Amino acid sequence: MLCQRASGRGLSNLGDSMEAMTRTFRFEGHRLVYDEYGSGERVVVLMPGLLFSRRMHAPLAEALAAGGHRVLCLDLLGHGDSDRPPEMSSYSMTTFGRQAIALLDHAGVERAVLGGTSLGANAALEAAAAAPERVRGLLIEMPVLDNALLGCAIGFTPLLVGFTFGAPLARLAGRGAQLLPRGTNLLADMLLDWVSQDPKPSASVLQGLFFGRVAPPSEVRRQMKQRTLVIGHYRDPIHPFSDSDMLVRELPNARLVEASSILELRLTPERLTGEIVAFVDECFSTRARSRGRRRATGSKARSAARRRSST
Repeated sequence: MLCQRASGRGLSNLGDSMEAMTRTFRFEGHRLVYDEYGSGERVVVLMPGLLFSRRMHAPLAEALAAGGHRVLCLDLLGHGDSDRPPEMSSYSMTTFGRQAIALLDHAGVERAVLGGTSLGANAALEAAAAAPERVRGLLIEMPVLDNALLGCAIGFTPLLVGFTFGAPLARLAGRGAQLLPRGTNLLADMLLDWVSQDPKPSASVLQGLFFGRVAPPSEVRRQMKQRTLVIGHYRDPIHPFSDSDMLVRELPNARLVEASSILELRLTPERLTGEIVAFVDECFSTRARSRGRRRATGSKARSAARRRSST
């Protein structure tokens, strides 16, 4: 099932804003919403951070689509315009990963570059763990891994308490935020979307994440062979740079780009957008795939030679 409407967002270095088509599909009885930018066989899926909407990735999606990619920005369950069931059991990081793969199935895409920010980055890792053959590359901004557990507990526990016991005030603030205009500033729009949410499903999202695994364990991550770009930054206990650095050391085909802050990709995105566009182009380049096949063939040949020499 799908519906569609035109939407667009200006990006200063792209000129006219690009039209996005908003579509829907069903996942285990729930309605998920995504925006589609561009067209073609080179597909990128982007997922938002915790309790943010898909619109946080609109400028990056426009830049990628302008470069010839088809970009799908997904609202995971409990986020943005997707369904927001109140049950805690509806939410887990592994379920979010399966929703990304379900989007590929719905869109008729065999393989794609998957990526996201914070929760969206972890969901991309879960998708790669569940269906590695569907993932051509990974774009991981601010992953939340082993070194973030204390920061998450300190940061999100008051938020969960506020959503649970301060629900009437949160709903009142949300109704006020819904009345405010959007479209003038990306960061302001992100915050308004965040405040506008019903607190009950948001609390259930947090509870589901607290009681489930945060990301694939280290031994699983070490088996991920996909080309990966990791973006990290300092001075953030919820997204510590040590997690980004650890992930790059775990993944055999990863490289690290340091952002100046958590806001760089939102306020001054030119440098990081250039890095991301070049990385995605690399994931889909015939030359890169040929090098990968040559490395795999060479590895098999070396293994066979070692086996012969040992007999």
